[in-house]
Amino acid sequence: MRKRVIFRQKALPYLLLAPQLLVTIVFFFWPAGQAVWYSFLRQDAFGIRTEFVGFENFADLFADPLYIQTIWNTAIFTVAVAVLALVVALFLAVLADRSIRAAGVYRTLIIWPYAIAPAIAAVLWIFLFHPSIGLFGRMLNGMGIAWDYRLNGNQAMLVVILASAWKQVSYNFIFFLAGLQSIPRAVLEAAAIDGARPFHRFRTIIFPLLSPTTFFLLVVNLVYACFDTFGVIDALTRGGPAKATETLIYRAYVDGRVNLDLGASSAQSVVLMIVVVALVFVQFRFIERRVHY
Repeated sequence: MRKRVIFRQKALPYLLLAPQLLVTIVFFFWPAGQAVWYSFLRQDAFGIRTEFVGFENFADLFADPLYIQTIWNTAIFTVAVAVLALVVALFLAVLADRSIRAAGVYRTLIIWPYAIAPAIAAVLWIFLFHPSIGLFGRMLNGMGIAWDYRLNGNQAMLVVILASAWKQVSYNFIFFLAGLQSIPRAVLEAAAIDGARPFHRFRTIIFPLLSPTTFFLLVVNLVYACFDTFGVIDALTRGGPAKATETLIYRAYVDGRVNLDLGASSAQSVVLMIVVVALVFVQFRFIERRVHY
């Protein structure tokens, strides 16, 4: 039975919560509130004149075919990054969970990429897939394959997906490995004695027991692909070529920071926020039913 913590002074719990609440309000709720307010405004590039326009910014967004294409780009990019990062991380975690030589070194090397900044990770992939200086880029061109992700939109999307997923594999690997090590060995040994093959054990025992971890990582990876991949896209392709790799978060940056259209940028931020909240709601409402705690 867990012992309940009782504070003698009523103000102490609030003082302990105050720093975190302050950070949340200043860096999350206040910017979100400002984005909602500015999405109903239209101002000039110098920020001198401001006009309340209601939902005109949102109407202009969804009337723009390029913005609709950006939504599709984001959907493809988000799903591909999340699925690829989860599958590769789970495969590596299963291998690392075995009794192998230098297992600690192997696990440490896999975790390292998570400490790399997104922009630096993008630079590493430039050295791999750049058509002129990249190792694989030059090799593909030497084999007769016309490779230049700076001009080909599909190739650019592929490179951005690979770079973003590679950056997130380490994070997923940590949680999957912890989940695998928490599974009772007696259960797996009993299944092996009963004649269950490794793949059958993984499908019927290991993966169902990992479902809480998998569900948590699915939510985290989708949010990561929507928001935290800005640095990778900016350093690799800058949303090009011809906006082929422009996602919602990068479009909001271009309109707000580069084009100085604060109203349109704020409206895009609100749309992205609603999309992510709705996505997480659907996940908890429907996908979580298949999770076994």
